Amino acid sequence: MIEAFTQAGWSLAKPNASMFIWAKIPEVARDMGSLEFAKQLLLHAGVAVSPGIGFGKYGDAYVRIALIENENRIRQAARNIKKFLKDLEEAKQ
Repeated sequence: MIEAFTQAGWSLAKPNASMFIWAKIPEVARDMGSLEFAKQLLLHAGVAVSPGIGFGKYGDAYVRIALIENENRIRQAARNIKKFLKDLEEAKQ
């Protein structure tokens, strides 16, 4: 997942010992905050993540991703995320 998402334009840090990744919101979407980013990611990429704000005020720059999907779904999510981030970047230009 980390490699696929990084290739899609969203760098993730490898978790130490957890089934979750705490992912910093990509720079292009950071101004949205975690709740709006999670909503937009679901609506436009079909990828569900947990907004970090739900875990406290310091979590708003992050989302939580569960490491529970199979490899095919991860690849599809990465393709969708890549398109979503590209579209978002183009919209801001």
